[in-house]
Amino acid sequence: MLRPPYKRYERLHVYHLDSVDLPALTDADLIGIWLEDGTPILFFHKPKDELISGLCHELGCKVIYQAVLDYADWEAGQDIAPFSLAGLTVAPVWSKEPADIRLDPSVIFGTGFHPSTRLCLETLGKYCNTPELNLRTMLDLGTGTGLLAIAAARLGLSSITGVDHNPLACEVARNNVALNLCRESVTIREMDLRREEPDTAVDLVVANLYHNLLAELFSRPSFWRARLYLVAGFVPSMEEDLLAALPANRVRLLERRRSERWCLWVLAPKTAPRENSDNDNIVES
Repeated sequence: MLRPPYKRYERLHVYHLDSVDLPALTDADLIGIWLEDGTPILFFHKPKDELISGLCHELGCKVIYQAVLDYADWEAGQDIAPFSLAGLTVAPVWSKEPADIRLDPSVIFGTGFHPSTRLCLETLGKYCNTPELNLRTMLDLGTGTGLLAIAAARLGLSSITGVDHNPLACEVARNNVALNLCRESVTIREMDLRREEPDTAVDLVVANLYHNLLAELFSRPSFWRARLYLVAGFVPSMEEDLLAALPANRVRLLERRRSERWCLWVLAPKTAPRENSDNDNIVES
C-alpha cells in the first residue's frame, strides 16, 4: 500500500522467494508481500537487492524470480485513472478529481479496469437499483481491493462481507474500506474458499473467481443459500463446463452478460421468490 513519502506507484521491484517463513519487514519502501502457494512475493518502490540477499542468507532460501516493471505494465498496460460506472465515480487515491470511491489499488486485482470487474460493478448497480428486490446484505467472494464491496455500500446495502484468500488483498481492502468510511457496513475476512465454506445466507453473492473454483462452489449445496448470484471471471470457452457444474434442478440462469471476451451470469435458486418474472428469460448484453 501507499505510505509516506510515496503518493503513487511508478516502478515495481519484485522478488519471489522460495521461503515459507518470512520475518516481519518494516522497510519504508515496501509496498506489500503477496503469498503465492505459501511462498512470498515482495513488492518494493525501490531496488532491494542487498536486503533480499541478507534475507536469503538468514533464512537459507533463494530468489525464484526477480523483475523490475512499470506500474502500468503490472496493470496490463492500463494507466489507473478515474472512471464512472453504475452511477459511481471511482478514482485512485492520487487523483484530485471528485469521486464516490477512492482506491489504493496497490498490486491487487480489482481496480475496475478489467472487463470482468466492470461487468460485476455494472450489474451490481442494476440489481441494487431495483427497488422491488430490496437487497440489503451481500457476500463478495474474491474481494481484491474491496471495490465491489465498497460500491455495494455506496449503492445502499447495509451489510457486506468481502472475502479473499490473499492476506495482502485483505490488508489493502480493509485500508480502502476505512479510506471510504465504510467500516460500519463492510467487513473483510481472510478465507480460503477451497477449504472453508462462507455463510451465503445473504441477499446477494458476488463471485468474481477463476472458473475451477466457481465449479467447485457450484457443487456445494451450502453455496445456494442466497437470493441472487452474480458470477464472473470466465470466458465463453469455459461456460460449458460451468453449466455442467450447475445443479440444474436448483438454479435458474436469469441473465448472461459479456464484455470483450469475459462473461457474467446472474443466477437464482429455483426456490427463491420471483420478484420479477421478466427475469426468467436469459438476456445477453
